[in-house]
Amino acid sequence: MRLVLLSGGSGKRLWPLSNDSRSKQFLKVLEDPDGGTESMVQRVWRQIDSVGLADRTFIATSKPQVEVLQSQLGSNVPLIVEPERRDTFPAIALAATYFYSIQGAGLQETIAVLPVDPFVEAAFFRQVEQLDRALDDSGADLALIGVKPTYPSTKYGYIIPNVKTVDYESGDCVQVARFQEKPSEEAAAAMIEQAALWNCGVFGFKLDFMINLLLAMNLPIQYDEMLKQYAKLPKISFDYQVVERASKIVVTPYDGEWRDLGTWNTLTEEMSSRILGKGSMTSDSVNTHVINELDIPVAVIGLSNVVVASSPDGILVSEKAASPRIKEVLGDSASRPMYEERRWGHYRVVDYVKYPDGSEVLTKRICVTAGRNLSYQYHQKRSEVWTIVQGTGEIVLNETVRVVRAGDVVIVPQGSRHTIRAITDVEIIEVQTGTELVEEDIIRLSLSWDEIEAKCY
Repeated sequence: MRLVLLSGGSGKRLWPLSNDSRSKQFLKVLEDPDGGTESMVQRVWRQIDSVGLADRTFIATSKPQVEVLQSQLGSNVPLIVEPERRDTFPAIALAATYFYSIQGAGLQETIAVLPVDPFVEAAFFRQVEQLDRALDDSGADLALIGVKPTYPSTKYGYIIPNVKTVDYESGDCVQVARFQEKPSEEAAAAMIEQAALWNCGVFGFKLDFMINLLLAMNLPIQYDEMLKQYAKLPKISFDYQVVERASKIVVTPYDGEWRDLGTWNTLTEEMSSRILGKGSMTSDSVNTHVINELDIPVAVIGLSNVVVASSPDGILVSEKAASPRIKEVLGDSASRPMYEERRWGHYRVVDYVKYPDGSEVLTKRICVTAGRNLSYQYHQKRSEVWTIVQGTGEIVLNETVRVVRAGDVVIVPQGSRHTIRAITDVEIIEVQTGTELVEEDIIRLSLSWDEIEAKCY
């Protein structure tokens, strides 16, 4: 059995901390076992490792998320990377061809697919293992996990089995009669009376089911060819393309904790501290949370049931119950992410100015973790000035190496090849000047420090 964690999308429901490069699963707002903070993806990976499934688990993701995944989970985390963002059906199809043609997985091996960010106990992943038995016992095309509802939620989809009662003790699978997406509260209550389960987006199938489906759709089953033709795949969810068309589906019931922490009002329920970052609040501010990534303090006075979230991307002040409406407020507005986490550390945009003559100036605060390095790169549309404000590192500029320390200034002319490796944690104030200051203006030559050193004299 192999597990696939789907890590995609950008999402605006947790704006301003989530953006096009940092999805909700990467926000470090949950408490870890040591009393520090961890992200949803770090929590899930830790739980999967604790039940002995990490060596069989892969993360299907898109290129923009590769570096943050490596930063949070380590450089050896197994990734299956989409050439471009599409939807869950193409992502799962790509994973299936990877297992089939690259890893040589058997056609009768079970593939379990689940979101990367469920808030569950480790026992949930033992339930995921049961999908293998459910498929063998039932002969079904697909086996799902359904969660016992705790209230008639209008936020979740429902799985309606073809039985009037579900045996949660045995966990035996039952056939699925139909699905219902996000019903009214009255309809949800009625379905719960009919033993309906919450659909948590977890399903399993035998590899041959997916391979045969791709053949029937005249799609490649070889991984390399699938990469080449990826843009031709239908941009559609696995639910619509596969689940709703499958002839026989079973569901295994789960009676345990499961939550979707996709909005500020649900996420703050799991935060151990009411204040993260610089902030304060008065004692009459009840059930209020402050999440502040800025270097300026946030003070809350006499406001209850409110979330205040601030980052370089913006500031949100919302009643908790209304926080899911953030997508209405933002609409389709798009702007460059002002904070990004990378494999080597992170950066934050401090200031940006565009002058009437078209020239631009952008200032970043860059933090490089000890032992890590930026890629060896150059830019075609900008020059840079680096001021080292903390730590010690090695700079490479046009194949020449020198040590830099706090107080040193490095000028990087347009077109110059450059990088830095942090000996201790290094903090840099970078000032870019040019005609188009975008992340796409990075031509990477090498990632490995050994390769970079080999180029130097």
